[in-house]
Amino acid sequence: MIVYIALSLGALVIGGIIGVIIRKYFAEAKITSAEAESKRILQDAEKIAETKKREAILEAKDYIFNMRNEAEQEIKARRSELQRFERRLLQREEALDNRTDNIERKEKQLANRENEINALKNKYERMVEEQKALLEQTANLTKDEARKLLMKQIEEETRLEAAQIIKQIETKAREEAEKRAKNIIAMAIQRCASDHVAETTVSVVSLPNDEMKGRIIGREGRNIRTFETLTGINLIIDDTPEAVILSSFDPIRREIARLTLERLINDGRIQPARIEEMYEKSKAEVEADIKDAGEQAAFEAGLHGLNPELIKVIGRLKYRTSYGQNVLKHSLEVAHLAGIMAAELNIDIKSAKRAGLLHDIGKAIDHEVEGSHAIIGAELARRLKENPNIIHAIESHHGEVEPRTIEAVLVQAADAISAARPGARRETLESYIKRLEKLETIADSFEGVESSYALQAGREIRVMVKSDIIDDVRCVALSKELAKQIEEELDYPGQIKVTVIRETRAVDYAK
Repeated sequence: MIVYIALSLGALVIGGIIGVIIRKYFAEAKITSAEAESKRILQDAEKIAETKKREAILEAKDYIFNMRNEAEQEIKARRSELQRFERRLLQREEALDNRTDNIERKEKQLANRENEINALKNKYERMVEEQKALLEQTANLTKDEARKLLMKQIEEETRLEAAQIIKQIETKAREEAEKRAKNIIAMAIQRCASDHVAETTVSVVSLPNDEMKGRIIGREGRNIRTFETLTGINLIIDDTPEAVILSSFDPIRREIARLTLERLINDGRIQPARIEEMYEKSKAEVEADIKDAGEQAAFEAGLHGLNPELIKVIGRLKYRTSYGQNVLKHSLEVAHLAGIMAAELNIDIKSAKRAGLLHDIGKAIDHEVEGSHAIIGAELARRLKENPNIIHAIESHHGEVEPRTIEAVLVQAADAISAARPGARRETLESYIKRLEKLETIADSFEGVESSYALQAGREIRVMVKSDIIDDVRCVALSKELAKQIEEELDYPGQIKVTVIRETRAVDYAK
């Protein structure tokens, strides 16, 4: 019994020891597994961290790259702006240099003339002294009689020398005409007309009856308010029977408003929603008409490759007038004239036509932008990447910038010719009569003029002189003096021909 107990205790002890060993083994296995798991987790975490790090680095690089691109674009934009400012400054410097050169050249001419006058003065003083001595020796004349005789002789010699100098200059110019043909012809035809614009600012819309006026106004004026707000024009409803007036300085808005109102009158339903609908249709129709007019003008001028925006601007000129002359037709006429003159001078016809067609584009937007239409048009062409020679011709066609190219001078001349063509522009009867009277008054103010007549609507002045006072030599000088005074005192388009006529009649009777 004791042996069994001892064996049982021993078995228990052995079993406990074995259990402890087994538990220790499993514990160590779990620890080993946990350590392996922890290492794997750490490795995964390190991989994830490395991936996040790389992504962060890539994002940072993308951000830096984008920032650098934006900075470079901004730098490029500022550089282009600076270059544009530099170009404008260079252009102004060139204009100033040209003006300075002209002033210096004129100063030299004046200095040369002054030297010539001083030389002539010294010569005449010596001649006076010689004549005085001669008269005192050979004639029994009083001092006053000798002075009168001497002054008459000097005056005749001076006139003769002046006429001879003029004749020599003209002969020399004719001899050098072939070498300097382009410049001489261009300068000869150059006349810059003053920029006067008399624009029609109203359109009249007929109504079927006077009751329509109340429908146009609407309840508490809501229709007329909507109409004026949409179109941007003033709708004038007064006592004029069966008619209303549309008033605006913008001819395109006025045309859209006219079409809108006519459609509303024909439709009969006048209300804010209908006004908006008709306005959009009229606006689309006018815009299409503007585009067609621009394309047709470019086709008639034989020009291709114009910027689409320029074509639209050219089409807008269809609705502009100057002295009653349609600006689009005037621009086409200038383009054809410039092309004809360019062909005669053997220069680029396309460039001359292009400059002529675009010279007045500033008038299409001069009510939207401050400044003269020549400068506005040049800025618009410059913004649309037009050729620099064309831009210069546009900005110089009214003399605000000194012309530096033959094309610019041709556009000036063609513009003046188109404006001066008889019937091209309207002129009030009062201003027309005043201009003719002023022309004849200037001619009559010269000594020796018997009568003067303004002919061909003021394009020619014929002067009859007294043959016993004005000789043939003096006639040449008188025509030039009269032309110079007309240029200084009178404003006129084109040119005025001055003709001085000296006639001697011998009458006798046979008995």
